[in-house]
Amino acid sequence: MAENNAPIRVGLLGAGTVGSQTARLLVEQQDELAQRIGRPIELSGVACLDPEEVDFPWIEKSLLTSDTMSVVKNADIVVELIGGTGVARTFVLEAMKNGASVVTANKALLAKYGPELYKTAEDNNVDIYFEAAVGGAIPIVRPLRESLVGDQVKDMLGIVNGTTNYILDEMTTKGLDFDVALKDAQAKGYAEADPTGDIEGYDAANKAAIMATLGFHTNVGIDDVTVEGITRITADDIAAATAEGRVIKLLAVVDKTDDGVSARVYPALIKQEHPLASVRGSFNAVFLRAEYADDLMFYGRGAGGAPTASAVVGDIVTVARHIAAGCTGPAIRMYNDYPIAPLSASKAAFAVRFLIHDNPGVLAKISAVFAKNGVSINGVNQDLKPTLKDPGYDGEIQQLRLVTHMTDETTLRNTVAEVCELDCVTGEPSILRVLD
Repeated sequence: MAENNAPIRVGLLGAGTVGSQTARLLVEQQDELAQRIGRPIELSGVACLDPEEVDFPWIEKSLLTSDTMSVVKNADIVVELIGGTGVARTFVLEAMKNGASVVTANKALLAKYGPELYKTAEDNNVDIYFEAAVGGAIPIVRPLRESLVGDQVKDMLGIVNGTTNYILDEMTTKGLDFDVALKDAQAKGYAEADPTGDIEGYDAANKAAIMATLGFHTNVGIDDVTVEGITRITADDIAAATAEGRVIKLLAVVDKTDDGVSARVYPALIKQEHPLASVRGSFNAVFLRAEYADDLMFYGRGAGGAPTASAVVGDIVTVARHIAAGCTGPAIRMYNDYPIAPLSASKAAFAVRFLIHDNPGVLAKISAVFAKNGVSINGVNQDLKPTLKDPGYDGEIQQLRLVTHMTDETTLRNTVAEVCELDCVTGEPSILRVLD
């Protein structure tokens, strides 16, 4: 049988920050990549909204088109970098049904339609790879999918959103308020003009769903992830954490217990000695515990055009090698059917900050509510500093911070809601988990 030396065609959907850098790496490293693959590889088409607006010296103008489906149908590997869950799903499914393998960085697509896409890939004997969907350049998907398949993943803690980590780091190191740190992140390009997906935790939630699905071989979709963002974190919260030898991080947390699988995103207080405490700026990291491998840490650039493109091209090379060898990589099979653990199964110590009208007996009233609900208080801090008076009340608006002993989250949240109904409490409370 004659050796097949025909170029492997790569169709690129999207020519934005990551797409343009992916094209650059493919073009500039074409000869070396061919040596690694064992066959030539070529960029066969680049789909974009307006070809006239795309001007990169490494992308030939003849490759640019707004006819996305033509790129899909004339490629051996389709690289989806357009984002979203609508048209992206259509193009990815069409590519695989047409016999092309898929590489994507689209975490929202995988978090919502992962099972459908994985099965379509297997049914059509093609690959779907997505290292860049979680943690940018950090290799975390491949270890979960391949390296740890002989082990049992117990849980994962991840800083998987660079924008929120940068904001919290700036608040910690410079004493900035949240709004000031957010504007700084936007000015430096770490945060979008509309940062909602980052600061409210939705971006991290998509990644948590993917991590849980791969780690526990069960279907965990975006609707199964509980999400809290960082918009209620104040400079006072940061200062209190620092005084206790802790830092606040937005974490993606996935684990499996007898109650089922849990996938959560929330800000938490962690000790400064914890490996994740030292993750600064826009960097990402995932701390993983496995039954036999024990503790593992994955750290690096979690975003950015070049780092993310590095992960995308790594997947392209892997898939191209499979094509050259006439095979596919391991299928993603969700052979377990674990339940999603209820919120009541989640137990932790909590730091709760209330805004109160500082009148006599306030602490006693709040403590009574906690006692009635069986939530034990471990510590109290009342920051008595001059503040503006609230019309209708004699008491100054002050902050009262309570740290509880271990309790379940449902009970804690019901207790906090009851406290907020007291006349002496105003505004929105802040709730942070205390992780040891």
